[in-house]
Amino acid sequence: MHIVVCIKQVPDSAQIRVHPVTNTIMRQGVPAIVNPYDLYSLEEALRLKDKYGGRVTVLSMGPPQAEAALRKAISFGADDAILVTDRVFAGSDTLATSYALASAIRQIQKDMPVDMVFAGKQTIDGDTAQVGPGIAKRLDMQLLTYVSSIPALDMENREITVERRAEGGVQVLRTKLPCLVTVLEGNNEMRFATMANMFRAARYPLKVWDKDGAGIEDITKTGLKGSPTIVSKVFAPTAKTVKAEIIDTESNQPKDLAVTLLAKMFTQHPQLQREIGKSAN
Repeated sequence: MHIVVCIKQVPDSAQIRVHPVTNTIMRQGVPAIVNPYDLYSLEEALRLKDKYGGRVTVLSMGPPQAEAALRKAISFGADDAILVTDRVFAGSDTLATSYALASAIRQIQKDMPVDMVFAGKQTIDGDTAQVGPGIAKRLDMQLLTYVSSIPALDMENREITVERRAEGGVQVLRTKLPCLVTVLEGNNEMRFATMANMFRAARYPLKVWDKDGAGIEDITKTGLKGSPTIVSKVFAPTAKTVKAEIIDTESNQPKDLAVTLLAKMFTQHPQLQREIGKSAN
């Protein structure tokens, strides 16, 4: 079994800056971390490796400093790591990013077939949740999003069963491999790196691919040229000035608290009581 996990090094969301002209994220001088959602996917892939055997390859597209994120993944237990970096990738949106990563995965498949691709449900710098599905579409893989657990994996019949979070409940899905899985947060906890793996991560000969190494056939589909997304405006949310109101009640019973709260709401918003009355009738 061979699993590829796509991770991204992202700026610390508390210190993000945006270029005033290009509307792209400025990474210089901003602390970088591994995208937290990607760590859930990495842990899930490592758990499958522990249970069924196989290899885990970590793949990232980004600037040279993204090497730190890949070495961190190696310290957690990943077997291989590949950094796809080239100036032609600068400014890539989700469409261009999925194109480059899908091309790199095809290159990986030339050495060893890929059974599954894992990705976080989204990144904290873009929050689009589009790269994972974009890769699946380009590689013609089954797509399983918002997965909360993987109760069964049958490598003999090449089938996987997952539980997927959906509105109103949980869906249980079974499909054929290969597939791409995006993992929800909070369903596992990233393991600690062992001392042996930390030493291995420090010595690991990281594979670095430029556009040719990643098998990019059309550079017009990468970088700003291959990114149709246009950010028209970037701004910070306006801080709320209204302070929370404390309501005192004589009773701490849920029923009495609810009555007091509703009375307060209807006093401040009489139209709300009229609308509720109309809907009830």
